[in-house]
Amino acid sequence: MADHSQMKLGRKAVVTDSRTLQLARYMTTALPAAPVSKDWTKGVSQFGMMLNDKLGCCTIAGIAHAVQIWSANTSAEITIPDAQVLNYYKKWDGYNPADPKTDSGGIELNVLSSWQKSAFYRHKLIAFVDPPVANLDLIRQAINLFGGVYVGVSLPLTAQTQDIWDVVPGNGANAKAGSWGGHAVFVPKYDATSFTCITWGALKTMTVDFWNAYVDEAHALLSQDWIDSKGSPSGFKLEQLQSDLSLIH
Repeated sequence: MADHSQMKLGRKAVVTDSRTLQLARYMTTALPAAPVSKDWTKGVSQFGMMLNDKLGCCTIAGIAHAVQIWSANTSAEITIPDAQVLNYYKKWDGYNPADPKTDSGGIELNVLSSWQKSAFYRHKLIAFVDPPVANLDLIRQAINLFGGVYVGVSLPLTAQTQDIWDVVPGNGANAKAGSWGGHAVFVPKYDATSFTCITWGALKTMTVDFWNAYVDEAHALLSQDWIDSKGSPSGFKLEQLQSDLSLIH
């Protein structure tokens, strides 16, 4: 049985912005349906803790894991050094090592907005576009097209000891969304019945029921490295997206 009870979380409350672009706007009917399953992990099972066992830096660890996935599928895997994870936790989430009270995590929207304005350890983010968390077809398409999605989860206490994250019926307060806390993870894999994220350095599978109960924000990330290597997907309106971006920045 898993024991994640000593691991750190760190995703603060969901913050939204009416200017955030919506993924569906840039999909056309020419885009084929997402495959039944997709796996961008390249057979890797260990990705590094990224300090998330010691600090509530999951918002930064999650994007560091995204870079690993993208680089592994476009050139050779790049692992962001812990010192840089710490640096961005300080810069983008306000952590001050001299003040333990500031180890309080971060807000996904703020992290992504900061990344879009300045590179994350040389890796640029063109944009983030949001699929509704309940639209699983669009979530799967985002994973399929862009190597994964960056999500926020309001974890229940029941998740601390589960090998596979699933909904535990009749477990009262321990199964309540957020009873453990908020967590940010990157999801590079799915099939018909589950999604698989990277958290605390390893792969973690969650059932569709778990997703529907506890995932409360999702962001498709358009990596410059990914687009440079693979090109814009046929049927995806990248030029329209870039035009829309110019209007809000």
